Amino acid sequence: MAQLSDDCFAFGGPMMSVDEAVGLISERVARVEETETVALGEADGRILAHDIAAPLPLPPFTNSAVDGYAVAGRDLPKNEPEAFPVLGRVQAGASPDGAIAARHAVRIFTGAPMPAGADTVFMQEDVRLDQGKAVLPAGLKPGANVRPAGEDIPLGHIALKAGQRLRPQDIALVAAFGLTQVEVRRRIRVAVFSTGNELVSPGEVRAAPQLFDSNRFMLMAMLRRLGCEVGDLGIFSDEPKALASALARVAGQHDLLLTTGGVSTGEEDHVKAAVESVGKLVLWRMAIKPGRPVAMGIIGGTPFIGLPGNPVASFVTFVHVVRPTILALSGARQETLTPMPVRAAFSYRKKISRREYVRVSLRRGADGALEAIKFPREGAGLLSSLADTDGLAELGEDVTQVSPGETIGFLSWACLIN
Repeated sequence: MAQLSDDCFAFGGPMMSVDEAVGLISERVARVEETETVALGEADGRILAHDIAAPLPLPPFTNSAVDGYAVAGRDLPKNEPEAFPVLGRVQAGASPDGAIAARHAVRIFTGAPMPAGADTVFMQEDVRLDQGKAVLPAGLKPGANVRPAGEDIPLGHIALKAGQRLRPQDIALVAAFGLTQVEVRRRIRVAVFSTGNELVSPGEVRAAPQLFDSNRFMLMAMLRRLGCEVGDLGIFSDEPKALASALARVAGQHDLLLTTGGVSTGEEDHVKAAVESVGKLVLWRMAIKPGRPVAMGIIGGTPFIGLPGNPVASFVTFVHVVRPTILALSGARQETLTPMPVRAAFSYRKKISRREYVRVSLRRGADGALEAIKFPREGAGLLSSLADTDGLAELGEDVTQVSPGETIGFLSWACLIN
């Protein structure tokens, strides 16, 4: 388990900005040290444990970039087309028969190794054949249409760095090196639970004043997209002693405990007291809307995060608190969320010194530019505002109002949950 000191989250006090919060998480959460070796086909989304240096150059040999005719650069026609006898043929996957003869051409295909002495390839569509000779045009520069060995990646170059969350293109790179396995950090184990007598799990009998638990399933899906092993602890009742006992029991079996609801200051919000009775909790009020009430703490060396109970607030704070915590625990490099500039098609007012996220959909304006349309209703409890939109408009701390036509930042759901 990731063991953290009791004061690693001791940064309470005034409300923190989102950037301050992410920075402190990155600095103070220790990564798990266990690694495992996985087959290349199972490596997508895993965190690379060690740098990978190129064991061979890419491409590993100098080859033709096109179908055409290879010649020596010293023989290139300079002022007018010249006819070269064609001697030899090299297909991809085959070796040349020998060095190229002076003032001769070799028929060659894309990806085939260049014959010794040849360094330039004429594209076949630029060449005219005349009685077994290739008529080559003048003006081609030496080295044209050739891929030198190591042009992409030289031998020994650090192609992938430790902490990289492997993507399909990274896996292609590893495969191009001929590697069949990679060493990665083990998956982060996260326990997820909900609290509240008002909740029942889908499939159970729901009393009239109860709700089906949706946040737990949303969080588990988001965690799995980050490559976590997720333990579903179900729903804990609003009973402080039982809740505290359950937290103490499961803390040592996981790298992170995660819940939503019960972390505010109401009379029936028991999570705070339960955590404090078996560990240490620092209430963290983040300058963000939706999602200000977020609780973080330590139980037996295992970090605990309590998110707001409203689903939109839970989603937004997951992105800015849980996601960086998972990346830090797994030894991954923090991935900056870079908003895409779009044009606002709505008016909005907000408080200064607080970052706000507005649910929006995108459309094309009359001039073809992307415009953001605000979801028509407010409220952090509206699941439809997550399902029926394209993402979030990010309004920075210094912004106090938005007017139609202004440029704002947009974060798509795809970039927020992957």
